[in-house]
Amino acid sequence: MKKIALGLVVLFAVSTLAFASGSTQSKGGGTSGSASVRIALLMRNMDEQFLKDYSDNIRKLAAAKGVDLNVQDARSDNASQLTQLEMLLNQGFKYFVIIPGVSELSESMNPLIQEKGGAAAYSNIQPTAASLKVGKNFFFASSPEFVGGRYQGQLIADYFDKNPAKAPGKTLNLLQINGQLGHPAQVNRRAGLMAELETRGYTVNIIAEDTANWSADQSQQKMDAWIAAFKGKFNVVAAQNDDMALGAVQSLIQNGLVKADADDGTILQVPVFGIDATQSAINSMKKNELYATVLQDAVGQSAAAFDVIYQVATGAYKAGNTAGGTPAATATIDEAPANDASIIGQCYLVPFVPVDKDSDYYKTH
Repeated sequence: MKKIALGLVVLFAVSTLAFASGSTQSKGGGTSGSASVRIALLMRNMDEQFLKDYSDNIRKLAAAKGVDLNVQDARSDNASQLTQLEMLLNQGFKYFVIIPGVSELSESMNPLIQEKGGAAAYSNIQPTAASLKVGKNFFFASSPEFVGGRYQGQLIADYFDKNPAKAPGKTLNLLQINGQLGHPAQVNRRAGLMAELETRGYTVNIIAEDTANWSADQSQQKMDAWIAAFKGKFNVVAAQNDDMALGAVQSLIQNGLVKADADDGTILQVPVFGIDATQSAINSMKKNELYATVLQDAVGQSAAAFDVIYQVATGAYKAGNTAGGTPAATATIDEAPANDASIIGQCYLVPFVPVDKDSDYYKTH
C-alpha cells in the first residue's frame, strides 16, 4: 500500500512538472547571460490563425534571445488559464506575455504576478485599466479595435464608391458576421465600421447579423442559412476576422454566387471583407475571392509584448522605451485602456493597416 501511495506522489509530481513545462520550451544561441531569462506565454487558445501567428513569432523571438520560453494554451477556458498562471508562478516564472480569455482575467492575474515581483504584457484582448494600475510593470501591446473597424468601413466605402451601381442611393444591405459577442474586438470593430460608413455617407440596412465566434466553420454554416433566406437581398458581407470572412467566401462559392469575371476585384457576386490580413486571406485575395482585409499585425503585437517583458526581465526597461519597434504611447485614444492618461505610457499601440490590392502589404505577401 505504501508503495502504491509513493507511486502516486511521484506521478503527481511528474505531472505537475510536465504541466508547468508547458507545450513548448525554447533555448537558443542568444546573447550572453540571457539563458537565465524565463518567460511564459499564456494563450487563450490557438484555434485562430492570428493567434497561431502570434505564438509562432514569440517562439522565434525567444529562440533568438536564448530565452527559456514556456507556452500554455488555455483552450478558451478562463479557469484553466488562471490555474496555468498560478502553476507557473509556483515554478518560479515571473515574466509573462498574455492573451487572456477575457479582459477581467487581468484583474486576477496581475496581483499574483505583482506579489512575485514580475511583469506581464497583454495583447489582442486588452487588460482592464484597473489591472494596469497594479504596477508600472504591466503593459498593453495591441491595436485599437475601433480603428480596425473604421479601416474595414473605409475599404467597403472605397469599393462601392468605385462601383456605385452595386449600392444604389449609397445604400448597403449588410450581412454582419460578428466574433464572440461582448469580446472587446467584436464591440469596437463593429462600432468603428458603422461610424466610418456613416461618415462616408452610406445608409446601412442590416439584413442579418449574428456571431460565428471567430470560426470559419460556424461562419460558413451561418452564411448557408442566410443565403437560403436572403438571396438577392444583400450586397455586402463584413466579417470581424479573416477566418469568418473565408468561411463566408466558401459559402458564396458553394452556393453558386459567383460570376464569370473579376472586373470589380472579386469573382463573388457580393464582396466580402475581413480583418487580420492572415496569409490565407491574402491568398484568397490573389484568387479574386476575398475582396479586402485589414492587417492586425500579429508580428508587431507579439514583438512589442515580448520585447518590453524581456527588457523588464533583463533590467533594461525604462519608462518610455520603444518595444519591438513600437513606441510607448504618449497621448490617449478613445478606447480602453489607452483612454486613461495615468497608464498611457504602459500602452504600445500597434497600428492597423487597410489591405487591398493596391496596398504594399498585399504586394509583398
